[in-house]
Amino acid sequence: MAIKSFQGARKQQQKGTTQLPCRVCDYMTKDLITFRTDQKIIEVVEILIKNKISGGPVVNEKNELVGIISEGDCLKQISESRYYNMPMEDDTVEQRMVKNVDTLDGNMNVFDAANVFLESKHRRFPILENGKLVGQISQKDILMAALEMRGDNWNSTIRTSHP
Repeated sequence: MAIKSFQGARKQQQKGTTQLPCRVCDYMTKDLITFRTDQKIIEVVEILIKNKISGGPVVNEKNELVGIISEGDCLKQISESRYYNMPMEDDTVEQRMVKNVDTLDGNMNVFDAANVFLESKHRRFPILENGKLVGQISQKDILMAALEMRGDNWNSTIRTSHP
């Protein structure tokens, strides 16, 4: 009795086509809501709520990244102002933002970026080009990329990733 294969028909690989790696710059958000160092925290809170975002980059007049401000930074300010009975109106972004900001390379593979997210616990990473802010990648952007590439694309994308 012969042995039958239960794998079914296999897809034929098209010769001469190579799949490019899916890069961060292909999925990053380019139209960003940014903040300035002189903005009041209360204004930032209003912008975060109105736009349903959890934070954003802080830039100077040359569009250079100088920090990042998040809901958590705003919450800390609100909590401290209530605890110490201090007015909230005087606090600025510069006083509350995180100044040492981790960034990602726009040419990084999205799967490598996903690992960076898991290791760092950040929710977003700014993307710089020649010192200027050009975009931001979030965890949600990585999930959207994964949905678009599901199926047999994952294996070939992972194999062609850059170190």
